[in-house]
Amino acid sequence: MSENVDWPKASEGGRVIGKEEIRAYWTRQWAEFNPHVEPIEVTEREAGRIDVKVHQLVKNLNGGILSDQTLLHVFTIANGLIERMDVGESKPAFGHDHAS
Repeated sequence: MSENVDWPKASEGGRVIGKEEIRAYWTRQWAEFNPHVEPIEVTEREAGRIDVKVHQLVKNLNGGILSDQTLLHVFTIANGLIERMDVGESKPAFGHDHAS
């Protein structure tokens, strides 16, 4: 990650800038939730963009499921480092869904 990496605060809203701010956000998040994110598909795009389709399962600390969804994590890379990450809902490309 770059020193000024820009990251979404999905559980709190807004964004954080910089590695230390991300570390603080993740520390707060993992004190409240048990998230598990598994990559499903990686697609390299133009201008240093990498789309990662993920399965995200978020549980509370007692094991109850809070969310279970497929999302798109979009990483912007510059000089070999992550500059930005964005989150969106995954939509099938060209109307095709590759469900198992």
